[in-house]
Amino acid sequence: MLCVKTRVFHLGDYRRATLGPGKDVADDYFFVNASEATVHLRQMILKKCLEDMYHFLYHENGQVAIYDAVNPLCAGRRSLAEHFAAQDIQTLFIESACNDNRIIEENVRNVKISSPDYLGWNADDAVKHYLARIAAKIPHFETMDETDLNYIKAGTSSEEGSYKADASLCPEGEEFAKALGDTLIGHREEERLDLIARGGSEETLKPMTIWTSTRRRMVETASYLQNRGFKVRQRAQMSQLNPGVCEKMSERAIRREYPDEVARHEADPYHHRYPRAESYHDLAVRLEPIILELERERNDLLIIAHESVLRVLYGYLMACSTSDIPQLKFPRDEIVEIIPASYNNQAKRIKIPGVPEEIIPDSPEDIRIPVPSSGWVSPMTGISTPLQPIEERPSSSSSGLLRPYDHFMDNDWNAWLEHDWSM
Repeated sequence: MLCVKTRVFHLGDYRRATLGPGKDVADDYFFVNASEATVHLRQMILKKCLEDMYHFLYHENGQVAIYDAVNPLCAGRRSLAEHFAAQDIQTLFIESACNDNRIIEENVRNVKISSPDYLGWNADDAVKHYLARIAAKIPHFETMDETDLNYIKAGTSSEEGSYKADASLCPEGEEFAKALGDTLIGHREEERLDLIARGGSEETLKPMTIWTSTRRRMVETASYLQNRGFKVRQRAQMSQLNPGVCEKMSERAIRREYPDEVARHEADPYHHRYPRAESYHDLAVRLEPIILELERERNDLLIIAHESVLRVLYGYLMACSTSDIPQLKFPRDEIVEIIPASYNNQAKRIKIPGVPEEIIPDSPEDIRIPVPSSGWVSPMTGISTPLQPIEERPSSSSSGLLRPYDHFMDNDWNAWLEHDWSM
């Protein structure tokens, strides 16, 4: 629980309270092109809702007010944002898109018709009526693309590598997932045999758990190993760094469109955030519960995540300077194994054979600019005993295995997060 004082203000509740119980609204109430009288009624209802929101925020110590209503037109959203800005209130719009009629009808039947609007209605009639409300708005709907407003759009897309989209793996990605899994399983078997040869038991290796973000391509990358019997956990905090307005932009385009932001970023690539984006410091704060849980993990751990997440985790575990984190590289044909040691954690690289040349490079162009990656995911995990030469500092061409650290304390994370490593 974040203990943020929040309240939902549902415009439909204000409509019902204004009209009184059992009163029907005008036929055109839910239409975009409504009559003058209906528009006046809607404005009166909205005015009361906004007054209550302002009172909550300014007189009841409220922190987040959720305005629950449909805002299909750009002009209406801008008008709301201006109203809130005049009261020194920041706005964030959320657009949820779905074009699957089956899912929409299921949602209406399971949620929407339980509204007081449909008290005593036949379920099928209520569904039909609510779907008509939706259909009345669709021809006029304007998707959110206002560059001057803050918003989140949720939906699905086949666009590979997009932060906003949640694309599945392409056939080449599926082949990569198999190559990753086979390499890791083979490496663990080599370790097991080596330990036995040195006098260990058949059960010397610890079990291995896999962590991924909730992004579809991360989950699908882990599915090959999951089908081989490994436990997989999805962690929402491990989603990639939000690139904001730099989504799908090349470095050249970013430098052309945002020269001032580029200058700020190059001066402090760890703390700077592009418009509507996260900084690496923001991402590190988001990953705090992950790193604390990782420190308590006693088994081997494979982390499959976006490159930006691997940079922060690797930077912490290998005690990198925060100024170096945005420049760490993780080619897709390597797994990096990090092994806890008494004073300096050690890292080694495990090659994944047969990875196509075109997907080996890390993020395209200059990684100092937070452009989105090509959509390929990089692995990080942890296995116990090194079989190859190891290195004590991060390599410029490493990709990732992470292992938990028994000797770290919780406050080490905060100390690293706040320390000025440029000194």
